[in-house]
Amino acid sequence: MTVFKNRIDAGAKLAEILIDLKNADAIVLALPRGGVVIGKEVAQALGLPLDIIVTRKIGAPGNDEYAIGAIDITGAGVWNEAERAYVDPKWLEHKIESEKKEAIRRFETYRKGMGQLSLKNKTVIIVDDGIATGLTMQSATAYAKREGALKVVVAVPVASTESVRALKSVAEVRILETPIFFSAVGEWYEDFPQVSDQEVIRTLATH
Repeated sequence: MTVFKNRIDAGAKLAEILIDLKNADAIVLALPRGGVVIGKEVAQALGLPLDIIVTRKIGAPGNDEYAIGAIDITGAGVWNEAERAYVDPKWLEHKIESEKKEAIRRFETYRKGMGQLSLKNKTVIIVDDGIATGLTMQSATAYAKREGALKVVVAVPVASTESVRALKSVAEVRILETPIFFSAVGEWYEDFPQVSDQEVIRTLATH
């Protein structure tokens, strides 16, 4: 079942299918934390700047792992509307507010000392180490478009077929593997350690 040795291996392979964007007027935006390791490899191979885009999954009440939506640092969201309909609006309002604060905290912590992020009229390549439901990536795509991106390219090593279908309606999608049976991103990696906040900060500071 293993396809990639680790995130570095996956990032190098992903860069190969993005080579037409080398030295373009583009930026690589990684979803922390694991996506930053992928993003570093892609950005280095393509000669592009690396930055981050922070989104937060909104889990169902009582089952945080089950995503009903995702928000970005502005609080704007992408939703599974069928699931959202069953959620208490007051609970959701509070949840969005707390996750928005956490998204902002992470964005500011990870980007220590970096200037303002400008996406206007750029090709934005959004990367992560994999996509399960696709809600956080849809949220990232929507954010990039609102910030004036000329074109959005979603690029990941592995993704579920369902997530790819949804993303193709909002962005150009480039994926190395779309397995029929998909349960977790980590299954497709031989080595899939947690990425620390410190590693994210260090990677962004040194790229």
